[in-house]
Amino acid sequence: MSPLLTPYEGPHLSLPNRIVMAPMTRGRADDVTGVPGPLTKVYYAQRAGAGLIVSEGIWAAPLGKGGPGIPGLVTDEQVAGWREVTDAVHAAGGRIFAQLWHVGRMTHPNILGGETPVAPSPVRIEHEQIYTAEGMADHVTPRALTTAEAEGAVEAFAAEARNAVRAGFDGVEIHGANGYLIQQFLGSNTNRRTDRYAEPTRFAIEVVEAVTAAVGADRVGLRISPDNPENEIVEDDPQTVYRRLVDAIDPLGLAYLHVIERGAYGALADLRPRWSSTMVGNFNGPEPTTRRAGEEVLSAGLADLFSFGRLFLANPDLPERFAADAPLAAYDPATVYGGGAEGYVDYPALTGSGSTS
Repeated sequence: MSPLLTPYEGPHLSLPNRIVMAPMTRGRADDVTGVPGPLTKVYYAQRAGAGLIVSEGIWAAPLGKGGPGIPGLVTDEQVAGWREVTDAVHAAGGRIFAQLWHVGRMTHPNILGGETPVAPSPVRIEHEQIYTAEGMADHVTPRALTTAEAEGAVEAFAAEARNAVRAGFDGVEIHGANGYLIQQFLGSNTNRRTDRYAEPTRFAIEVVEAVTAAVGADRVGLRISPDNPENEIVEDDPQTVYRRLVDAIDPLGLAYLHVIERGAYGALADLRPRWSSTMVGNFNGPEPTTRRAGEEVLSAGLADLFSFGRLFLANPDLPERFAADAPLAAYDPATVYGGGAEGYVDYPALTGSGSTS
């Protein structure tokens, strides 16, 4: 049997298989209220066969919103909207964690109602544009968070975690990857501070500590992407920084550490021996990760679970397809990963009938 299909019993997770649905931005919430729309519960419930679902990134504070249609988990209305989603996933037999997200400088005044984005330091993204409701736009220079505002951002993550539990999520994943706010503190080029947050791991550690204090370590995961240049992040010495981070948070006893393998560092192999709880592996390459790649990571002992993203978009019943050695529907970024309310495509169900994903 494929190692992906074997049950997993970890310190804090009991899962029917080792396949994790990776978090993927969908942009389908009401843009004014930040409440997830009715398609959201259909989308996640269809994928409840995953051992664990990690939701799309959900903003922890209004200035943390990264694009049109991105949902929040701050207001009572947003909590109620997500409760419909988690109820649908649980009714289908699934488990779902909410990804807690603040994009930092990766947003725009057009998205924030005219407000200037915030970041560790006023360092602008120079060579990329960002999608807004008014179209593609150049990035602006963000405003540096004051020390008090950085402390407030830490508390915003903790408050969102409490709301996630109210909304029925089984746990939360802190988004510390892909060039967003937490990784901006970790980055060599984006953190030019002189206060205590000049130490690159300080902000990340405080967020993890605050979230675990809010909802319990057994409900908390952290996602990181060491040596990932996405969104113009530079990390001069990722091994030293991420070893320091992992060594600091490992004693807390988190549910898992979710590591995106990208770049030359080799983070999975380096960090695995330093982590005593569940490890989730992920590859972030130009093409969707194959089943075989995930199996090789598990067989090599580099992770306990493996997350798939794009394959789940085209194949909501991905674990069932793996179990049946059935063909996979092709991932088509032009149709599957659309913005707004688009992106739901017909897929050939194993029964032969069509369905909407």
